[in-house]
Amino acid sequence: MNNSVSNTARLLGAGLRALLVLTVVCGVIYPLVVTGIAQAVFHDKANGSEVTVDGKSVGSERLGQSYTLADRQDKDGNPLPDPRFFQPRVSAAGANTENTQYKIVVSGASNLAADSKVLLKSVEQRRADVAAFNGVQPSSVPVDALTASASGLDPDISPEYARLQAARVAKANGLPQGAVDRLVEDHVDGRILGFMGEERVNVLKLNVALQKLAAKG
Repeated sequence: MNNSVSNTARLLGAGLRALLVLTVVCGVIYPLVVTGIAQAVFHDKANGSEVTVDGKSVGSERLGQSYTLADRQDKDGNPLPDPRFFQPRVSAAGANTENTQYKIVVSGASNLAADSKVLLKSVEQRRADVAAFNGVQPSSVPVDALTASASGLDPDISPEYARLQAARVAKANGLPQGAVDRLVEDHVDGRILGFMGEERVNVLKLNVALQKLAAKG
């Protein structure tokens, strides 16, 4: 009996010691080491890839956001796009819940099939809206302006879509179109390692640069 109690106590003690050691190693030391390495080597990414203007965070270059007019809405209650800014691609994150887009907490796609009549109708409507908003022909509107990304939070647009918006943005900000065109080209990021993915333009960084250009007159 005494041996049984002794063995149980010994095993219990060993289990508690193991729990304590693993808690300290896995719950304290490991997170601190990983966090320290991340802050030292990947400081910007570890802190959310924030973009700041005059010391104030205006968003993350990894997450898309909308640029709308606070006091104007369409017939469905959705905020209208602000003509002074480059617009991102359409987002399905939150579009069906609160009449808003780019809601991080509900990141996701529309999940509509490629042959969905609802999707086809919305694409045609977006084509007409984007063409009218930018004063171009519907046939010139690129596909990324018409369809949402899988996450609904894509921060980038194609160079074609950025170039299409340049004339409208220049006019709305009272800037020479040539200056805005150059701004777009300066913000075209190439393929990863030269061959992966497609060329892209980060909308947030482009709009931040645009505001700086507009402030200079």
